[in-house]
Amino acid sequence: MAKQVVITGIGILSSIGKNLPETIESLLASRSGIGTLKHLNSPHQDEFPFAEVPYSNQDLLDIARLTDPSNYSRNTLLGMIAAGEAFQHARLDRLPRLKTGLISATTVGGMDRCELYFNDFLTNNSKNQYIDVYDCADSTERIANILNIRDYLTTISTACSSAANAILLGARMIRRGRLDRVVAGGTEALTSFHVNGFSALKILDKMPCRPFDANRNGITLGEGAAYLILESEEAAREGDREIFAELAGYGNACEAYHQTASTPDGKGALLAMERALNVSGLDPSAIDYINAHGTGTDNNDIAEGLAIERLFGEKIPFVSSTKPFTGHMTSAAGSAEAILSILCLTHRMILPNLNLKTPMPELHFTPVTELRKNTDVSLVMSNSFGFGGNNTSLIFRKSTD
Repeated sequence: MAKQVVITGIGILSSIGKNLPETIESLLASRSGIGTLKHLNSPHQDEFPFAEVPYSNQDLLDIARLTDPSNYSRNTLLGMIAAGEAFQHARLDRLPRLKTGLISATTVGGMDRCELYFNDFLTNNSKNQYIDVYDCADSTERIANILNIRDYLTTISTACSSAANAILLGARMIRRGRLDRVVAGGTEALTSFHVNGFSALKILDKMPCRPFDANRNGITLGEGAAYLILESEEAAREGDREIFAELAGYGNACEAYHQTASTPDGKGALLAMERALNVSGLDPSAIDYINAHGTGTDNNDIAEGLAIERLFGEKIPFVSSTKPFTGHMTSAAGSAEAILSILCLTHRMILPNLNLKTPMPELHFTPVTELRKNTDVSLVMSNSFGFGGNNTSLIFRKSTD
């Protein structure tokens, strides 16, 4: 029989907070982290808004309490802080004999260091230490080193579904007895490469993103890191730790329709949600809330909206996108939004879809636009859809402890 997978720890760092308490405070105040760039020098900084973590790299070094002068990318620093919070939250230093893995997601990796020192690398005819941190796996290895995780390490890079796939893979390994517990999530820093690439695709909104709005015009890029501690229920009980939620279901579907666009009818999104429900054994009517991928692009929102309508019919649960809070954290979005979904369970709330003024005429439902407190929420679905048509849905169940 497959093992039950539960969540015993959470760590998050984004534009709305450097830790879990600050994040909760921002959510309850419906406070967005979208603003102007202050730490990344970009020719687009006055053209588009961004959801930047409001700390310099030196600030992040101080928060992480790192005194080692070794070079760290911003991506790695963000990941170290969030993963460290989750690790401490779950008290994973207890029972070190349990098999523990780290599955970390990222796409840009240490690109920020590469951008700063690439010209020097080309001219000094030697291997530059700053290029060493460029590899995506560098952040994974450094997080593992600081947390003393040795049993299993891997790095996931499937664009905007990356962190959700890290959670999915971690759950599968626990359910099959390969690991007892997994630190799973993602980290992503804003870089010039990041900003220039999305600008070239012409999908950055000059206003804060407006998911599911008739006048939406693109995404708002964000950055940050988020990690969850997944454990088998047996491991969690043995360590006498608090259980925040159960990962009840998960599903992935790679439609491979287009390099950067979803199928217009939402086929890939529909398959991912259906597969998550199949794993959970739940009927669609059991879902209380969907944290939608909801990027604010014309293509995503219509495709995802149509998929939701096809799956849920006339009984559509509460829906909202939380990207107007944190921006689109790309490879870290899946774990960040998984955490926000779990907070809806633990705090009995439905998060609002900020900035929505005019509902999409193509859809028959309207996302929630105001924070709903004191709302019974037992099951939530979190959607993360990436470039290449890599779509993942996760379902979390409220803990009965």
